[in-house]
Amino acid sequence: MSNRKAEVFIDGNKVMDLPILIDTMENEALDIRDLRKQTGMITYDPGFGNTGSCQSQITYLDGEKGILRYRGYPIEELIEKCDFIEVAYLLIHGHLPSKAERERYTQLLNRHSLLHVDMQSFFRRYPEHAHPMSILAAMSVSLSSFYEINVDEDPELEIDLTVTRLMSKIRTIAAFTYRKMRGSDFVNPRHEYSYCGNFLNMLFSSPVVPYEPNPVHIKALNKLLILHADHEQNCSTTAVRLVGSAGGGNLYSAVSAGICALWGPRHGGANQAVIDMLQQIHDDGGDVQKAVDRAKDKNDPYRLMGFGHRVYKTYDPRAKIGREICEEVLADLGIKDPLLEIAEKLEETALQDDYFKERFLYPNVDFYTGIIFRAMNIPTNMYTVLFSMGRLPGWIAHWLEWRHDPFERIGRPRQLYMGPTARSVPHIDERE
Repeated sequence: MSNRKAEVFIDGNKVMDLPILIDTMENEALDIRDLRKQTGMITYDPGFGNTGSCQSQITYLDGEKGILRYRGYPIEELIEKCDFIEVAYLLIHGHLPSKAERERYTQLLNRHSLLHVDMQSFFRRYPEHAHPMSILAAMSVSLSSFYEINVDEDPELEIDLTVTRLMSKIRTIAAFTYRKMRGSDFVNPRHEYSYCGNFLNMLFSSPVVPYEPNPVHIKALNKLLILHADHEQNCSTTAVRLVGSAGGGNLYSAVSAGICALWGPRHGGANQAVIDMLQQIHDDGGDVQKAVDRAKDKNDPYRLMGFGHRVYKTYDPRAKIGREICEEVLADLGIKDPLLEIAEKLEETALQDDYFKERFLYPNVDFYTGIIFRAMNIPTNMYTVLFSMGRLPGWIAHWLEWRHDPFERIGRPRQLYMGPTARSVPHIDERE
């Protein structure tokens, strides 16, 4: 907090001073906690675009400059020098692991990677058409029934065990969800594989066709999960913190809420929407300019998916990395995906158009990631499941941060009531 204050005037009369808070990056915020108490007024901010809900040490995001850092480390350096397990450890524990810490963490994740055998029967009860995200959300919260959190004995030790279980088992749940969808037997994790190698093996291993996880795909998956690991106070992270603010120690329920929030096409489901859009353009003859013109037509509801972002007003730094990963994977496979060619033409055309530049409509992280998953033979309805796997350490980190936040209160926004004024209930015979 600084010594500066902002004066608040209503109808020309000064009513109060608002403290000005300054974060470590010199960004300023008005502390409005006493606003209603002193003025009887609240703020109105649909979507919370100008509302800071917490103080956090996890992720720094500058949308104007295209900066994304986890615990102070630039996303570009983390992608180059770390794997997903190291970044997950960083987000959850607050520092990058030493060699010994990383080895111990890897062993813990391996030890807790199996699912309770009774949970496997749950998968077989879902209908064939069940969406993978609905299964993922339900199975995540079901973990609380099999692995209770006893915070009365040693809260921190028990929470740490719960975090490790969830980090490991979410990968197994995601893989089993895919196997269920394919009508295949489940494949359990194996000790000799890495976190991402294990996931790919659980997806694609077959008793009749030899399979070995592709090292390029393992590397690509590590990078993709890192790109999605956290993104400040987004919709799903806010859902996790909101559920957590109700109290209790159930991390599983909070994460399940995050999965449900991520499912939406405006959030984590956008990568699937991008693939659908690119396929539609391809099927329509590949006319990129036609798609751009439609998106600019105010009378046409058509939108270019994968462009623009709530926070970024420049090129999403994750999108640039995503395009590089995409090119690496396709080059390794020796294939040319027509959807990638359309995506590149679409990006080039849009970025040269004043309409898009004036509205800061640059490619975001979802624009290329779906093409990568497609090249790895992952079906479109599994894309958001992989997004969830990546975002999990961020959700956990925010939930843990909330538990130790001295300023945290239960989430309870105010509203502007626009309904009827007080009225009497008429007798049933008098109602129209």
